[in-house]
Amino acid sequence: MSERLPNPALALAALLLLVPLLLPFSRSVEAPLLAGAILGIAYLFKSAGRWPAGPAARVLLLALAAYVLAALLSAIDAVAPQKSWTNMLAALRFLAFAVGMLALAAQALAAGVASKRMSGLLVLAAAAPIALWVADALLQAATGWSLGGPADADRLSGIFGADDLKLGPLLSALSPLLLWPLLQGPRWRLGACYLAVLTVVLLAGARAGWVSFALVSLLLAWRLARGSKQALLAWVGAALLAGVVLASAGYQLSVAFKARVDRTLAAGDGQLDVALAGRLPIWRTAGQMFAAHPFNGVGVRGFRHAYPEYAAADDPWVDHARGTGAAHAHQIVLELLTETGLLGLALWLAAASLLWRCSRRTVDDPAAHAPWVALLVLVFPLNTHLAFYSVPVGIMLCWLLTLACLQSGLRAVGDAVESAQVP
Repeated sequence: MSERLPNPALALAALLLLVPLLLPFSRSVEAPLLAGAILGIAYLFKSAGRWPAGPAARVLLLALAAYVLAALLSAIDAVAPQKSWTNMLAALRFLAFAVGMLALAAQALAAGVASKRMSGLLVLAAAAPIALWVADALLQAATGWSLGGPADADRLSGIFGADDLKLGPLLSALSPLLLWPLLQGPRWRLGACYLAVLTVVLLAGARAGWVSFALVSLLLAWRLARGSKQALLAWVGAALLAGVVLASAGYQLSVAFKARVDRTLAAGDGQLDVALAGRLPIWRTAGQMFAAHPFNGVGVRGFRHAYPEYAAADDPWVDHARGTGAAHAHQIVLELLTETGLLGLALWLAAASLLWRCSRRTVDDPAAHAPWVALLVLVFPLNTHLAFYSVPVGIMLCWLLTLACLQSGLRAVGDAVESAQVP
């Protein structure tokens, strides 16, 4: 029987597991965040205000500080001050949660848990909820039943439910957490999981999810090819073939899937706005909004409130009765420019630079590198996006950042131990 893990390691894995596990169930996801934040605040009091040490810990805290600071600067003259200030203050819990997770990791290491063992525990905690999402969605596709309720939407909704259609975008972005650890095992297992995820992403019907999973497939093919151009082309070809076969089957068997494909293909007939689900007016209005507020934007979550002032007279997204417009810009760069301005975008880019350098430490360990790949897919700019300052995406961003930097920090500890053992 394996040696029992100390409590800090178990607590760390449990809290990181619970965040994505509870995300589909409304506000219940705040429970593990609150527990982690309380641990973080307690750590700061106990250590007389000293922040967790180590390069990866500093990168994590600086990245989350940039997220909060961009929101703070945008709130100064926000068009909807209550929304922007509330969002900024709520984002502070992400910093506290990260401190709590770093403190638990440090305590587990001090208790004698090997860094490699703890890294494997975090890999399992991250992959298990994503596997549940996939299994639940496949069950819904086969039976119409899901933990999120019946499939009464125009697409597969899975564990999130028919009134919260986030399955496609989030599953595609987080799929590396499930697929990358399988790179170290038999290829048939990786192939079976890949096809399962591909099926769910296609049937979930979110074209942003399709683009994200295409990027995941390309990155996976590159990883499998190991520098060989011929192998890369072969793996890309295999992924394309699988996608075409499954998409063709879905086109024939699902009326809703056929409708979404036909709408996408409308771009070839000059109906670009139809293909983009009516987003062209949103992007044009976002450009006008940014031009009027270039430095610190209209304030986070203030997009819908500022929208009518900059929209065209015939803009279909304007709700004249409520005086609001589209909820967000549906594109990460436009969201940051309109809601946080050039100052906010600069902070995000500075954080991205720090994170990129931190990610290089785990690149030769696929399982540990998976959160970094998921982060890249989540913020990939050539796509449409959910709102990054909304509650669910903000939580996922914080969770992924924490998981990724913990893996890099554990790898640094492992490297230091190995170096010390070399005679």
